[in-house]
Amino acid sequence: MNAKPSPFIEGEVLWVRHWTDTLFSFAITRDEGFRFRSGEFVMIGLPSQDGAKPVMRAYSIASPMWAETLEFFSIKVPDGPLTSRLQKIQPGDTVLMGRKPTGTLVLDALTGAERLYLIGTGTGLAPWLSVARDPETYQRFSHVTVVHSVRNVADLAYRDLFEGGIFDDPLIGDEARTQLRYYPTVTREAFATQGRITDRIRSGAFFADLGLETGFDPARDRVMLCGSMAMIKETADILEGFGLKEGSNAEPGDYVLERAFVG
Repeated sequence: MNAKPSPFIEGEVLWVRHWTDTLFSFAITRDEGFRFRSGEFVMIGLPSQDGAKPVMRAYSIASPMWAETLEFFSIKVPDGPLTSRLQKIQPGDTVLMGRKPTGTLVLDALTGAERLYLIGTGTGLAPWLSVARDPETYQRFSHVTVVHSVRNVADLAYRDLFEGGIFDDPLIGDEARTQLRYYPTVTREAFATQGRITDRIRSGAFFADLGLETGFDPARDRVMLCGSMAMIKETADILEGFGLKEGSNAEPGDYVLERAFVG
């Protein structure tokens, strides 16, 4: 009798980077049969220590769909059922991953337009690390803006990538150099673009900084949202006020959010 196949794929930890006391990234090996669309998420966990069912949590894949390894960006929760252990992983350790990626933060869920805004708070940057490194993004949109809103300057993980490193990417470096813009905001420290991203959008400062007309245009703009529930809900209300309509995999629209992460 054949054994029932495991619902998980085992990945070997390749590297771990601790950005701050509360943020870290890691990469694992990618199974040859694992396929996903840039922006999707997957369930991640660790082997059980006592034979119990592993604790699994949804994580956006931070790698683009073409990457040979799988990268993730995580917070550290001292008493978290998963992250209290996950933050201690080392190269060579095993991480469990679900077999079925899914999600709405994908290009397929948006209709065509000129400009794409990828707005994230905290580790909500993760799917944009994937989408912004996918060649299709630059084929579909003339202008791509990655927005990362955090509390402290030190929380701007991947800032070096978006301010320079991505321009050396062999697949999309040339396109990123002319089409990509990076817009970080910080809420609790002095910074050139200080304040909550929703406040900067409402005041018009966001558009002024980018040299654009004030407001989102349903005919030209598409938006993806990921991060804190408060930011997502407030920004979605703003977008609806400008006439943008929410999309999905089944019915593409003007903006999308990841409902799996929103209560």
